[in-house]
Amino acid sequence: MQSKLQDEKDGEEFQAEPIDIEILRALQEDARSSYRDIARKLKISVGTVHSRVSRLEEAKVIRGFSVDINYSKLGYGITALILLQAKGKHLRDVESKLSKFPNVCVVYDITGDFDIGLVAKFETTLLMDRFIKEVLAMDFVERAVTSIVLNSLKESFIIKL
Repeated sequence: MQSKLQDEKDGEEFQAEPIDIEILRALQEDARSSYRDIARKLKISVGTVHSRVSRLEEAKVIRGFSVDINYSKLGYGITALILLQAKGKHLRDVESKLSKFPNVCVVYDITGDFDIGLVAKFETTLLMDRFIKEVLAMDFVERAVTSIVLNSLKESFIIKL
């Protein structure tokens, strides 16, 4: 059984084999696992794990390895959901600029009444206010609606494969 994984940016599909999915599951459980540990767990060779992970990286199925940080414990206690309207032909330029802000976690190109959806984290409401005003002052940004997250019940991009 093969699974089709699709890259959001270019639409290219990747034919994942069952062993690829098993390796991805192992990395989801603990991205710090060594290839040797994964090989032992899956009863395959270290070389197979290495070549499969390299193939998954080249295909951009694996985009990187990261640590799951609780940002509120580091002072980023404010999470904002920001919806923006932008002038159509400049949409990609606006999204590109927004993605460079260090406190922006997510930039989505969306459908509906708004064009862009952002998730951003802030240490204070003053910093959030400055950010929103800076975004509204950007060329081609026409409107913004901001909601502040009161409670986060789940905050993860990991889905069970």
